[in-house]
Amino acid sequence: MCGIAGIAMARDAPPPDPVRLEALAASLRHRGPDGSGMTIAGEVGLAHTRLAIIDVEGADQPFFAGEAALIANGEIYNYRALRAAMPEVAFATGGDCEPPLHIWLRERDGYAARLRGMYAIAIHDRASGSLTLSRDPFGIKPLYVADIAGGVAFASEPGALLATGLVARRVEPAARDELLQMQFTSGARTALAGIRRVLPGETVRIENGSVVQSRRLSALPEGGPETIGESDALARLDAALMDSVALHQQSDVPYGMFLSGGIDSAAVLACMARLNTRPVLAFTAGFDVPGVADEREAAAAVARAAGAEHETILVTREDFWRALPAIVATMDDPAADYAIVPTWFLARRAREQVKVVLSGEGGDEMLAGYGRYRTATRRLFPRRMRARGALQGLGVLRQEPSSWRAGFAAAEARAAMPGRSALQRAQAADIADWLPHDLLTKLDRCLMAHGVEGRTPFLDPVVAAASFRLPDGLKLRDGRGKYLLRAWLARALPEARPFAPKQGFTVPVGEWIGAEGERLGRLVAAQAGVAEIAHPEQVRGVFARAGRGRAGMAAWLLLFYALWHRAHVEGHVPAGDVFDCLTDTGPG
Repeated sequence: MCGIAGIAMARDAPPPDPVRLEALAASLRHRGPDGSGMTIAGEVGLAHTRLAIIDVEGADQPFFAGEAALIANGEIYNYRALRAAMPEVAFATGGDCEPPLHIWLRERDGYAARLRGMYAIAIHDRASGSLTLSRDPFGIKPLYVADIAGGVAFASEPGALLATGLVARRVEPAARDELLQMQFTSGARTALAGIRRVLPGETVRIENGSVVQSRRLSALPEGGPETIGESDALARLDAALMDSVALHQQSDVPYGMFLSGGIDSAAVLACMARLNTRPVLAFTAGFDVPGVADEREAAAAVARAAGAEHETILVTREDFWRALPAIVATMDDPAADYAIVPTWFLARRAREQVKVVLSGEGGDEMLAGYGRYRTATRRLFPRRMRARGALQGLGVLRQEPSSWRAGFAAAEARAAMPGRSALQRAQAADIADWLPHDLLTKLDRCLMAHGVEGRTPFLDPVVAAASFRLPDGLKLRDGRGKYLLRAWLARALPEARPFAPKQGFTVPVGEWIGAEGERLGRLVAAQAGVAEIAHPEQVRGVFARAGRGRAGMAAWLLLFYALWHRAHVEGHVPAGDVFDCLTDTGPG
């Protein structure tokens, strides 16, 4: 895993400034602490920082072949098969990201269809001066672009474009409204004005300093539910999961996994235990609040049954207040998912022993685990997903936004392909927007802040082919989601108790915020980012009620936004705990 960045200027503009490229690389050093590389040819400059995972000693980037240069952030899991299919090529390294360069030389913009993996790739054709940017179909790895004076800049993180002064620090109001209602932003637009995402599966070509072409690969197979029996479906799912996990384990450095009390990570562990001769190293987080669901005991039982080496960490209230400014500062593309808190602490602990972790993200979307799928697909009185915003109707905002759901509604419309069931449409909408722009952004930023690579075996084309077109009855049954995965896990690792009532996962942010509600409400209400959009007295009231009902989530979102605005719009460098950060009025 790595960081990539670059600048593509128009032919009549000055060439890329090497000092600016070096600054881009420096701002991405946390993503790639093991090395860096840079190249400038004509109007295009590329910068790379490396986290060495495959061919640790030899696969430094950029890669060069013919008139082309490539930099990449990601893992190409089928790289051995790609190499074998090109026996005439004299590869310069054993790296997994070199084969895409040679495929591009043959197939040009359609090259990404041959790749199985997670990636953000930039390829410069030095003969024509064009630059090609590609992102994997699930959007596991991030990539952002921005128009700048005389050309286009790109980077793995928006923060790099801000830190180097290529883009001004300004809020995009419509995206901010989405964030405060849904906890993430949809589509290509980000909450930072002037910075947009390369979409999942998108390949764009840049010529003469501007985007001239775009094409996309779908993450999901076409067609509605197929006809298949449970026995055959179980066998197919088993083969797909084992194949995917085996490829996701490819590494020349130590690896482990994140283990929750849920069935997705338990399924990943079951596969890893079958594939590894040594105990799998698993990490679990828990909290010190009585009455809050704590996954450590359930995870420990599953780990023992699988013969795993199990590490647990306790996240306390003091940890929360002390680390939250730094955690939010990593979320430059803001996803206000409170799971950023345990994920960040897990990554910090895991980095002491491994450089790669596998996790269960994508299982709920791919195999229909969320309760909202059941309500969205019921025959009588179906309910829209995300029908009510987190701050909607609370009287907090100076102006109640009316179109905050428009972006996700567009994703729902695109998901409504002919032949798909209502369940498939709901899944596809989440896979297009919620998954990459919330869950995967959270995973990427929290892990890469500590130089750890996160891998997601459920988000794989082979797993998608085995699961997305399953009959609805093999996904939803007896009031539960993920039926087929539960049935598979009941055989593979019954100690996970896959058919037991779901305990649920939560982070006790409402309890922690509520305990400091009066003090924190005054501080948050006074922040520039919050004061311009919210009534101070209503903000204080929400924090006073944060320990109960909707107020807890509302307070969390306002606190997150206040800290995010301080870091990424005001340019404040986090120092001290939450209270120090919100009290300090200086630039940082």
